[in-house]
Amino acid sequence: MGKKTDRQSSGSKRASDKYVLRLFITGATPNSVRAVTNIKQICEAYLKDNYSLEIVDVYQQQDMAEQEQLIALPLLIRKFPLPERRLIGDLSDIGKVLKGLGILIQP
Repeated sequence: MGKKTDRQSSGSKRASDKYVLRLFITGATPNSVRAVTNIKQICEAYLKDNYSLEIVDVYQQQDMAEQEQLIALPLLIRKFPLPERRLIGDLSDIGKVLKGLGILIQP
C-alpha cells in the first residue's frame, strides 16, 4: 500500500511541476530550425506530456523579445520550475540541455 501512495504522490507532483519553456529564434535560419527540432525531440523523449513549449520568432514578436532582454539567439528559457534558466545555441548537445534544464536521467 505504501508503494501505491508513493506513485500517486509522484504522479500528482509531475502534473503540478510541468516544465514551461520558451524558445526564441530568428526566422528560419539553420540554427533556429535546428534548435526547434532539437528541443522538440528532447521534450518528447524526456518530458513527454509534462511540458509546454512556446516558440517565439523575434522578427514577428519584437516586444516579447525586448521584455526578455535577449543577448543571443536561439535562446531557450525555462520559465518553470523556478529558478529560471537560459540556454543559448542550437540545443544539439542533449546532455548539456538536460543538465541546463535540471532534468535528471535515472540509469
